Amino acid sequence: MMLTLLISGPKQPGNDIDVYLEPLIDDLKSLWIGIRGVYDAQNGEYFTLRAALMWTINDFPAYGNLSGCVVKGYKACPICGDDTPSHRLKNGHKICYIGHRKWLPINHPYRRQRAAFNGKPEYGIPPEPLTGEEVLHMVENGDRVCWKKKSIFFDLEYWKYLPVRHALDVMHIEKNVCDSIIGTLLEIPGKNKDGIAARLDLLNMGVKTDLQPQYGERRTRLPPGPWNLSRAEKREVCNSFYGMKVPEGYSSNIKNLVSLQDSRLLGLKSHDCHTLMQQLLPVAIRSVLEKPARYAITRLCFFFNAICAKTVDVSKLDKLEEDVVVTLCLLEKYFPPSFFDIMVHLVVHLVREVRLCGPVYFRWMYPFERYMKVLKGYVQNRTRPEGCIAERYIAEEEVEFCTQHLSDVSTVGVPSSQKMGVSKPLSGCTNTEEVLPYIEQHMIHIKTAYPKFRKRTKWLQDKHNSTFIQWLRFKVQSELEADNNGVSENLRWLAAGPNMAVPLYRSYLIKGIKFNIKAQDDVRTTQNSGVYLLAQTMQVASAKDKNPILSNMGFYGVIQEIWDLDYQKFTIPVFRCDWIDSSGLVVDELGFTLVDLSKIGHRNDQFVLASQVKQIFFVDDPMHRGWSVVLSMPNREYNDVIGDEVLGDVIIECEPFTRGMPNVDTFDELVGELGGQNI
Repeated sequence: MMLTLLISGPKQPGNDIDVYLEPLIDDLKSLWIGIRGVYDAQNGEYFTLRAALMWTINDFPAYGNLSGCVVKGYKACPICGDDTPSHRLKNGHKICYIGHRKWLPINHPYRRQRAAFNGKPEYGIPPEPLTGEEVLHMVENGDRVCWKKKSIFFDLEYWKYLPVRHALDVMHIEKNVCDSIIGTLLEIPGKNKDGIAARLDLLNMGVKTDLQPQYGERRTRLPPGPWNLSRAEKREVCNSFYGMKVPEGYSSNIKNLVSLQDSRLLGLKSHDCHTLMQQLLPVAIRSVLEKPARYAITRLCFFFNAICAKTVDVSKLDKLEEDVVVTLCLLEKYFPPSFFDIMVHLVVHLVREVRLCGPVYFRWMYPFERYMKVLKGYVQNRTRPEGCIAERYIAEEEVEFCTQHLSDVSTVGVPSSQKMGVSKPLSGCTNTEEVLPYIEQHMIHIKTAYPKFRKRTKWLQDKHNSTFIQWLRFKVQSELEADNNGVSENLRWLAAGPNMAVPLYRSYLIKGIKFNIKAQDDVRTTQNSGVYLLAQTMQVASAKDKNPILSNMGFYGVIQEIWDLDYQKFTIPVFRCDWIDSSGLVVDELGFTLVDLSKIGHRNDQFVLASQVKQIFFVDDPMHRGWSVVLSMPNREYNDVIGDEVLGDVIIECEPFTRGMPNVDTFDELVGELGGQNI
């Protein structure tokens, strides 16, 4: 489809893109002929298909060219239309999009607050998106207020029935919002939303009048607002970014994006903004800004993290939508109105599209952007780029077709698995379930041999840990001598024990995730030594506690050595880790897990199977010296639900920390400290 839309020439067609789409529309029409509907096997009947095609546009102006919607001015929002909450700034000559209280419930406290720009309470009703029939009627009857043209897609029979005809691209919305936040905090020229015009607009609207410009003989001074950072705070934020080491493949090297001379972040790409908004930005600003403004930014970062998750709990979408509206209202309190361009406003509609279209990763532009880079690499003759792309693409398809008929030939474009450390392939034992019956038998054996300790759970567990291996060896040997065919070959090798000559590795690759030892990370710009283990263990209240509680508990550690146990028929990789003691583990009010890496505990149980841990990484906490914030590595296996908690049809991924929206009630108590009215 992309190759058929190659448009040669120095200029883009703009609104005339429909001319180039006519062959595609003809193909879609021919595919639709004869489709009666979709058969429902449960009810035994056909129902009309309402969703067949949806486009995601990687650029908001291109959204208007393809859909025919006006994306500038007072009615720039394609979903709100005539009811877009817009307001023209007199001095900045911009249109800001504020007044998101109308999306809150009627009984919400923010709905009763006075709107600063008109002095009236806001009890408006959030606009309902126009249906395809309404759009078609408006365009055909000459109502061109919100529409520039009739899109060629309306020639399709089903197009007017689609609830979402052109999806909003979360990738570029997230990037633009991130650029606005970082540009305003660090005062980056060209991206800063603050200035003399913005302060005069505040004065014009009667909001935060104490922040108006102060004119002097030589220069004009701008009083610091809730969004401004001092020079020391800017250096602190940049130093925090500069010192971050992330796992390999997580993002680009953040250190290369920081300019310490002028305290700026330069050259941010879309994926860099994605990682900043998801996890890194809330950590970097932990020690700067006033608490309400910092919490508002953190809430927005948590929102993007929630909607970009691979699994979505549908029952929580209503609460998520209300939270993002409250977050936008909080940002209106603490940021200038010039900050709220159309991209910030579009955030309020993202939950609606998740509800209608499913998870974000099905429709955002990252796969297309990566593939466009591949196509651009095909160009050798810059005067004929489209011909180069077509020829190289066809040649690659031919080679890939030929490889299907050849033996011992890898597929074109698929990278081969890497081998870390000594070149030794990974093989693991997945038959540990065969040992579970023997564990139960051994516990019964201990209770029988030591009847006085039957009720002392902690003593029984310690005794089991110290004697089970030797007992298993004799147990399996006796069953083999009795000609018991129930003992599998894998269990025989496990009972016999591994080879005493254990190879050590500096790096190991498991399911596409690379793990390093701590010494290897110290000489690299990446961090792959952090691990997290969720294990069922006994929690003891004190040394005299004879009835501990058996429950799940999270452990955080750093890999010191990687062992590869050789059982002749298979190998099992294990990690020797320094585990953080419980005294060095704290969860703050935002749900971030803080650890003190100098407090090492659990020295009598340092080893863990490599298949049982999840990779994490540690970032120095700028608020508490000596402590580190635990951040998780996103799961790259979309079909891998090992270690996830399954509740019905919804998969909730286990995280090393629980992210939660900060309580809004605490914000109202802190509003008075800012000394200003609400926008």
